[in-house]
Parts: sequence; C-alpha cells; structure tokens
Amino acid sequence: MSDVAKRCGVSIKTVSRVVNGLPGTSPETTARIQRVIEEIGFRRNDLAMDLRQSQATSTIGLVIEDVSNPFYGVLTRAIEERAVREGAMVLAVSSEEDGAREKELIQSLCARRIAGLMVVTAAEEHTFLEPEIRRGLPVVFFDRPAVDLDCDTVVIDNAAGSRSAVAHLIGYGHRRIGVVGDYAHVYTVQERTAGYRATLAEYGIPFDESLVRLGRHQAVEAAAAVHELAALPDPPTAIFATNNRATAGVLRGLRDRRSPVAVVGFDDFELADMLVPPATVVWHDTVEAARVAADLLFARLHGESGPAQRVVMPTRLVIRGSGEIRP
Repeated sequence: MSDVAKRCGVSIKTVSRVVNGLPGTSPETTARIQRVIEEIGFRRNDLAMDLRQSQATSTIGLVIEDVSNPFYGVLTRAIEERAVREGAMVLAVSSEEDGAREKELIQSLCARRIAGLMVVTAAEEHTFLEPEIRRGLPVVFFDRPAVDLDCDTVVIDNAAGSRSAVAHLIGYGHRRIGVVGDYAHVYTVQERTAGYRATLAEYGIPFDESLVRLGRHQAVEAAAAVHELAALPDPPTAIFATNNRATAGVLRGLRDRRSPVAVVGFDDFELADMLVPPATVVWHDTVEAARVAADLLFARLHGESGPAQRVVMPTRLVIRGSGEIRP
C-alpha cells in the first residue's frame, strides 16, 4: 500500500480505504489508485489483516486421505462450492492414510488460524484437537468418525451397503465370496468387512479367512490380490471390493480371466457404466454428504451451539452387470 500511495500521491490511509471498499475517496482518486494497483499487481493480504484483527481467517481446512483419488476430488469440489457462498476458501491437504502425518497437518492448519476444520481421518486418536475445540474451532469429521472426541460427523451407512452387496451375490448362487480392500485399520474397511461377515453368517455361509485380502491401498495391489485368490485350491466365484480403487483393481485383475467372476464394489466411479460388463456398485451421494458436512460446519461458524450431530447417509445398490454373473 505504501508503494501505491507514493505513486498516486496520496496517503496510505486513502489507499487502505479503496482496497477495503470503504467510502470517503473521490471517484477520480479511487480510479487512479485502482489503476496503479493493477499495474503493480498489488493484492490485499487477508491473512495479515485477519491476524491484526485477532480473528480467524476465512479459510476452511480440509484433511483428506489422497487428493488423487476421484472420491476425494468430488468431495473437495462440493465443499468448495459451499464455502464460496460463505465467502470462504478451502485449503485441502492429504494425510496419505498416515495418522501421524494427519496430526502434523491439522496442527499446521490450526497455526494458520483456520476458521473451521473438516477431516477424513486416518488417525487412531484425536484428543490433540481438544484445546483447539475449546478455543472455539468448529470441527466436522466426514466418512470416518473421530476417536475419543465428540464432534459433528457425517458417515455412510456402511453396514447396509455391505449387506446389500454381499446378499446380492449370495442371491445369484455364490458361496465363495472374496473380499478385497484397503488397510484393515481404516474405519470404512472395518465396517464394510464386518457387514460382509455378518451377511455370510445371516445366510449360514462359513467365514473363510483365506478369501480376505486387505491392505491393498492401490489399484495395482487389488489386481494382485485377484491373482492370489485365483490361485487358491477353491477360488472365489465372486468378489466384494470395499472401495472404488479396490473395485478398479479387481476388475483389472479379472480382465484376462477365462472363468467369469462376479464383482460388486462399494463406491461408484466414473465410467463404471461403460465397462464390459458394467460395474455393479453400492452407490452413495458423495456430493450431498459433503454438502451436509459443510452445512454442519458453517452452522457452527454462524453460532449453532447444540450437541454434536451424527448424520448417516443412505446407500443404494446399482445393478449393472458385473454382480449378476452366476457361478
């Protein structure tokens, strides 16, 4: 602002009034200041201004697992759209499914005086957030709940979704159903594999540990799991994949198999309906879930002080072809 003031022959206070949209400056002076601002590329430092006013910034921190995963791209975009309507920005960071890294990222975001925080957690405890919450930081957990912390939470109905997937395969005559998924400690994986086991038990089908392949974080690892399952003396005739990446990997691993294997995956994904056969999936509305989570956060920012809420989003089985292959 000092540089602009010197070039325009006005005071810093006059430049400040123009920059902040305050009255008291003639149209001619305002136009001259704005022209110089454009010429020198001046940008207002909102963070510095917020700090001077001892307020939080207008930035929402978003901690996700991996920004390269399309699921998190959809999530981030939906939250950004809601934040823009509130005049806020979203700063998204990836924990890479590492609890220690997640903690470091959250602490770094809090040091930047974010206005609110949304987390898709990989950590196994969250008591480190208690001081920030006591200071008034609103926090919403998405997809996976906090551990030992009472916060607003939006999760998917993993139990119902898993049951619909596995029951669907059983309905087509499958009794040897493999499961391929991400790290075993991840909340959604735990819930979905629990639903898998409960559904087998409901139909009187014994659980077989040899049919379970977890810890497959990347699609290439899920594809390798398919080859491992196919090498079993009594291989599965169907596979339940616990997320979009696992489903993509499973379908890739089955590409050259002569014997058809039925597949149902949790999470829809782009072009799933264009495959041969099209992928049968457990669908949930990621955009709507993200909007619900963002609404909870901004309600807190606007003064909502009621008890923590837990919202469970519904799922729906989308039948397309890959899950309708009989043994």
